[in-house]
Amino acid sequence: MCKDCGCSITDNHSHHHEEHHHHHNHGNPTLEDKKTVEVITKILDANDKQAESNRKHFDEHGVFAVNLMSSPGAGKTALLEKTIEMLNDELKIGVIEGDLETNRDAERIKQKGAPAYQITTGQACHLDAFMVHDGIHHMPLEELDIVFVENVGNLVCPASYDIGTHLNVVLLSVPEGDDKPAKYPVMFRSADLLLITKVDLIDYFDFNIEKAIEETRKLNPKVDVMIISTKDENSLKNWIDFIKMKSSLRKVRT
Repeated sequence: MCKDCGCSITDNHSHHHEEHHHHHNHGNPTLEDKKTVEVITKILDANDKQAESNRKHFDEHGVFAVNLMSSPGAGKTALLEKTIEMLNDELKIGVIEGDLETNRDAERIKQKGAPAYQITTGQACHLDAFMVHDGIHHMPLEELDIVFVENVGNLVCPASYDIGTHLNVVLLSVPEGDDKPAKYPVMFRSADLLLITKVDLIDYFDFNIEKAIEETRKLNPKVDVMIISTKDENSLKNWIDFIKMKSSLRKVRT
């Protein structure tokens, strides 16, 4: 949760943060404080209701929505660039970008020919459902098959917020180390799919792929795992096939 970083109490987001902001100004709230727990519960309940509304909005348009989460630098934007390139003739993709500052990632996506909307969160280290709702209304959903939400780079807070997508994908890059699932269990428990990225660098880092997978499956036995490098399109074929299959299933259901 965000009791230390304060991302749930920044005043430049949705109105549902205001009560928490007011409480914060009168002391140092902790999770042992009953009022703090009540405020956090209220925030998360409101977020979950908005998340369901977001999902319904995607469903009404037959759009498959994917939440990409990772630490900074794990390769989310690079993966999106390659995905757009490889699916360009088959599926139309839009991207909602989340970062503390700058619109650089959104510009990278636009250069690949896909619509993108940048959300700059300021101090908030995650996207919430209200922010994504705003992003949805800047997406031409009637023209799209898939919307990716590139969450803020962080292995903690994004896992606690349902943003209204259909799939949670967590990236773990080789340079980060194979101990991250054990250190950040909430994130890896939330994953529907784990992508181990930057495997082209495996010879330069002390990273045990089997250990990373084993630690993740201790937390999340049903998680799917893929090992990829954006430098090698052959390694991305399973990912592309997976996304195509999931998108097709979503359209059948709607």
